[in-house]
Amino acid sequence: MVFIFVIFMANNVFGYLFAAAFVGLSIYMTGLGIKVFFDGLKPLAMLMFITTLLQLFFMNTGTVLFHWWIFTITTDGVINSVVVFVRFMLIIMFTTILTLTTPPLEVADAMESLMKPLRKIGVPVSELALMVSIALRFVPTLMDEAESIMNAQRARGVAFNEGGLIKRAKSYIPLLIPLFVNAIKRAIELGDAMEARGYRDGEHRTKFRVLQFTKIDGVAFVAFLIFTIGLYATRFI
Repeated sequence: MVFIFVIFMANNVFGYLFAAAFVGLSIYMTGLGIKVFFDGLKPLAMLMFITTLLQLFFMNTGTVLFHWWIFTITTDGVINSVVVFVRFMLIIMFTTILTLTTPPLEVADAMESLMKPLRKIGVPVSELALMVSIALRFVPTLMDEAESIMNAQRARGVAFNEGGLIKRAKSYIPLLIPLFVNAIKRAIELGDAMEARGYRDGEHRTKFRVLQFTKIDGVAFVAFLIFTIGLYATRFI
């Protein structure tokens, strides 16, 4: 989450190259291979594409390179679209590192520990951590279901990658509707299962595993701090 804010400090090519090098080194240290992380970009490819297009066609400052009807491509639009695309890609890949190397329960526990001071002002920290844990737990499940539905739709003759932008968007409707319905069913079943096991929100709970700050955590913190300082320094190059 901190990386999302830190990446916005980059304001030139050197900053983004430095950030890309940091993300690349982090991926290398996981030992999972770059392909796994590029696969993580696929579910958000359409969102990245649309966001990039909005920056490209609807920014009117800078030198005009192309103009037709309401669409104008300028130098600033091209630069901003590239910047948005790179930011999006780096954020997703760095987030993928977290989700692939850290169990969802540990992520939720860490968030709960960081947000403990907010309890004093009435923020339901435990409930928020539970929501994050459940969301992270079911992301792979929903992705598998989406893949199964897409394969079933392809067997019925649906072509997801053919035609123009509007036709492609319409082809995803048979995917989104059953995926949404299945997600609602799973949420209802999970809620019933939690109630059957005596779960009550707002209750104080102890933890089976208590998080401890270790040497590895210290090394990671120092490395990220150095990265943050280095990224800020690139603003003056």
